[in-house]
Amino acid sequence: MMGRSKQSVTAVTLAALMLASCGGGGGSSGGGGPVTVTPTPTPTPTASCGLSARQVFAKGVIDEWYLFPADVATGVNAASYSNVETYIDALVAPARALGKDRYFTYITSIAEENAFFSSGSSAGFGIRMAYDAVNQRVIVAEAYEGAPALNAGIDRGWAIVAIGTSSGNLRTIANIVASEGTAGITNALGPNDPGVSRVLRVTDPSGTPRDLTVVKADYNLDPISGRYGAKIITEGGRNYGYINLRTFISSANPQLRAAFLNFRNQGVTDIVIDFRYNGGGLVSTAELMGDLLGRNRNSSEIFSQTRFRPSKAAGNDDVHYFAAQPESIAPTRIAFIGTGSTASASELVINSMLPYLGTNMTLVGNNTYGKPVGQIALDKAECDDRMRVVAFATGNASGQSDYYDGLASKITNSCAAGDDPNFPLGDPREPSIRAAIDFLAGRSCTTRIADASAGAAARRSSAAAPSAPQMLMPERPSAAQRELPGLF
Repeated sequence: MMGRSKQSVTAVTLAALMLASCGGGGGSSGGGGPVTVTPTPTPTPTASCGLSARQVFAKGVIDEWYLFPADVATGVNAASYSNVETYIDALVAPARALGKDRYFTYITSIAEENAFFSSGSSAGFGIRMAYDAVNQRVIVAEAYEGAPALNAGIDRGWAIVAIGTSSGNLRTIANIVASEGTAGITNALGPNDPGVSRVLRVTDPSGTPRDLTVVKADYNLDPISGRYGAKIITEGGRNYGYINLRTFISSANPQLRAAFLNFRNQGVTDIVIDFRYNGGGLVSTAELMGDLLGRNRNSSEIFSQTRFRPSKAAGNDDVHYFAAQPESIAPTRIAFIGTGSTASASELVINSMLPYLGTNMTLVGNNTYGKPVGQIALDKAECDDRMRVVAFATGNASGQSDYYDGLASKITNSCAAGDDPNFPLGDPREPSIRAAIDFLAGRSCTTRIADASAGAAARRSSAAAPSAPQMLMPERPSAAQRELPGLF
């Protein structure tokens, strides 16, 4: 997600946060301090939380702030819609048809967003899942420390082959998909509420099957894993820094500082930044990451800049200049690892470093999602409603902000590589990490990432890449699922 901060409907304060690929948002104090945007929006708070009042609130926000006012549907009858979500979908349908707003404008819970963006608070199994259509199973791409699934022994590379509420009613993934499609998998997994229990038939990397009962619970996401999230990889007498940032939330800030201080103390300047599953998050954390990569940049050099619609141009002075930190490094080369789940704030960091590193940086893996726009948040607090509306575009120092089809075409020396869950994240044998280190070591890449526009078109197609596992997403994802595609 690429967003700016939580806001009330009577006084809009934009703090630095960025809404990610599949949505997302949240509140933050902002890396460079809040920016007050004028004029204030026209929606006025009311005590009513009825459907009609909530729809009026949502439309008022869109009319006031939407980045693409010419692409808002006219003549939409609110009374024809039984909830706020479908009404919003109808209003912004023209922009979605043009690929400008792929479900980035939506309404969500204030409390849920605030909990996630402050500490990564969520509820569920704590694993990222991808559907493998070829083998008719669900692959575990990542498991979070302190969450129920990893506590039960389930980790990256495991597969789920059947789901049930008890051992007596297990249904195979193949059976579920045959009767209900992939939406049946998310339905079978149940709501992400504490106490929800499921029996999962799993196979470990050796292929050994077992049935495990896993109970969903609240947990806090560690944005940089203590197992593999930040490390130094030594090969051929050279040291390479590796960092895997799961999401841009405020609790990542001290972890980023600690990781980069270690790189600096070890004299590491060749870095692998693994954003393969990072759907975005807070702009303020993205800006901090830029600062940590900016030891050799000066305070007049632009990291990123935002552009609002003409009627809101007062917000266009929101430019983040590099501000070197005590932990900052001066990177010689950077290899970013991305996939179709890499979006928004993570794309902002990649795009913002391009003018300064040029051919000394690469994108490894697959094309990114393509979300060069961000949302602001407007709250109807009495209803726990937070309206996330696409309101600004982000650009780098060169002004480049048109990457709706992903970043692959902007990076001339990109390198295609697989994501092999049979190897742990952070392992130099894993194909994407291997390709990243090869780039840093000066070795050539044999295959470039496919044309960006073709990649984005494929991602938007329901028939896209059936042979490649696809991250599972419910029809109405939670705040955490928007930022972390495939999370359950």
